[in-house]
Amino acid sequence: MDVAGLVTANPVWVGSSELTMTPAGLAACVDAGAGAVVAKSVNESDAARRQLDIADYAFISGDREVRPAGEARREDGLLNRSGLAQVDLDDWLEVLAAAAGHGATRGCPVLGSITLGDPAAAARIAHAMAAAVPAVELNIGAPHGREARAVRQLTEVDAVREAVRIVRSSVDIPLLVKLPGQASDVVALARAARSAGADGIGLVGRYPGFLPDLDGGAVLGSWGAWGSPACLPMSLYWVGKTRQALGADVPLVGTNGARTAADVLRFLAAGARAVEVVTALWIDGPGVVAELVAGVEAYLATREGGLDAFVGSALAGTRDYADIPPRPSPAWLPYLGSSGQ
Repeated sequence: MDVAGLVTANPVWVGSSELTMTPAGLAACVDAGAGAVVAKSVNESDAARRQLDIADYAFISGDREVRPAGEARREDGLLNRSGLAQVDLDDWLEVLAAAAGHGATRGCPVLGSITLGDPAAAARIAHAMAAAVPAVELNIGAPHGREARAVRQLTEVDAVREAVRIVRSSVDIPLLVKLPGQASDVVALARAARSAGADGIGLVGRYPGFLPDLDGGAVLGSWGAWGSPACLPMSLYWVGKTRQALGADVPLVGTNGARTAADVLRFLAAGARAVEVVTALWIDGPGVVAELVAGVEAYLATREGGLDAFVGSALAGTRDYADIPPRPSPAWLPYLGSSGQ
């Protein structure tokens, strides 16, 4: 399959995280059978690297309790504080080149990743990465951009277009742009990124999060970034809307909410060509990739036309509110119980 010029074995990708920050972690994700692996993000800022020293992670159960370390479940949410890879660029390029070479032997592209700080600096880093990896992901949707001064979250059309234009001008390899989920119009941001030269669009970054612990203070002792299976419909909203607006020719990569093969399939049905998974691997290890790939392939084998026909298939029967005929009886009536009598 082809995604934004990348030939990948399957649509289950491993997203950028601490799991893809070391040679061993990158190799483990490749060897697990991922369609592609996105390395941990870097940028030009020493402050962004130092932020990793205050990283913290809390897995939150359905009743909003923090799970003890080692007891997280696939259905839990993740609230975290994080930073970027603590490595000099030259050293990181060597890691990326080795990982990309390893991935190439297994049909698994390894992408470099840049979390935006200064666009001109991102362009210089992307240019350097182009000699080591087959593609670059530019993350302009990092939720930590609302809290950390070392990274930026872009939510305005003009800012997105200009940042992508600057980075695009520095590389001749595929450029994927990852957008935030919290913006007034994510579709407009996607259109701006595409018009400025993005080969593919990632939808969407995690959301800002905050959880008081009721005993004083808050979980993590700070604001954080939030992702969970409950975010899936929110992520799919923007995937589906962007697919409708930009068309089937614009490759979309889904992220934020996929923990199971069924979740991956829902992203595909909404219009994504590939899906980045992170938290499921944190909980169950890189081996979960094989489970997801097997589940996706088994389901698609039952569908006429396979993957190509399935991508975006959920949109065919999806209508705007104004096009939905009245229901024969009020849909809300059964939910009122005795109060409706």
